[in-house]
Amino acid sequence: MWLINTSTLQLEEFIGQNIPKYAILSHTWEDEEVSFKAFNNGTGKKLKGYEKIEMTCTIAAQVGLSYAWVDTCCIDKSSSAELTEAINSMFRWYYRAEVCYAFLADLPADAPLQTAMPKCKWFSRGWTLQETLAPRSLYLFNQSWIYVGSKQELLKPLSAITGIDASVLAGARHLSSVAVAQRMSWAAHRQTTRVEDMAYCLLGIFGINMPMLYGEEEKAFQRLQEELIKSTSDLSIFAWTRPAMAEIPKEPPTRRYCGILAKSPAEFSGCGAFRLLSTDVSEFSVSNKGVKVFASFLLIVVPRRAKSSESN
Repeated sequence: MWLINTSTLQLEEFIGQNIPKYAILSHTWEDEEVSFKAFNNGTGKKLKGYEKIEMTCTIAAQVGLSYAWVDTCCIDKSSSAELTEAINSMFRWYYRAEVCYAFLADLPADAPLQTAMPKCKWFSRGWTLQETLAPRSLYLFNQSWIYVGSKQELLKPLSAITGIDASVLAGARHLSSVAVAQRMSWAAHRQTTRVEDMAYCLLGIFGINMPMLYGEEEKAFQRLQEELIKSTSDLSIFAWTRPAMAEIPKEPPTRRYCGILAKSPAEFSGCGAFRLLSTDVSEFSVSNKGVKVFASFLLIVVPRRAKSSESN
């Protein structure tokens, strides 16, 4: 793991469990971000993204932290092995950080939070979902690096914007206690630049590890679901719904066919209210012939309302 020394602004590598306390940055990528190579050879200082690195290190140093981690420059993306390790470890890195600073680049300093914060790009990106959930201490800053509030202080508005229950955001409930379909719904309206990243950004939220195969596009999300089937008995993974015909551009008004797995988290958009139920699942597996499930279900019958005397 590469960390930035907050005093020298130089990268230092740490291996295994010998990781010092560090601050971590959550942000949206903009123009002129500083890569691992540019940071090391000094050319990154001329780029706009360098200011975020400097501010992260400055604020971290002020609270006594000697190291900081920023995804743009602390991952050598020219190494496929290092990139794979970083993506599979990302959730843990955010969780283990002493503090996470969320920089909202499009939140004006003079704008009212109630109306301006929900419009921020930070809430629409796939990667920032785990960066909202994982940190134990999360502090938000506006575009002028003025402190806005902590995750604990802003639980209610953050819950309203993200659709995530406040108890989950606060860390009072473990993610494993939340139905798969509901966790998928949190990413339903988020986007990533690369199609594959829509699956990869969810790995930590589901506790899944898998290799990165850029170029497979939607197959990455299918692989994620297959891995989930191997590791959970939660049948809500099949609760997704295809969008209405009118919402699918250029698709002819004919019969549509689809498999048992969803194409993207967007198809779980209606699953925000799903709850995890204990069902008797004796077998739940995926093979080259499809998905095999043996389970007992609880049928809940809601009685009809008795007709009033006025309607008789």
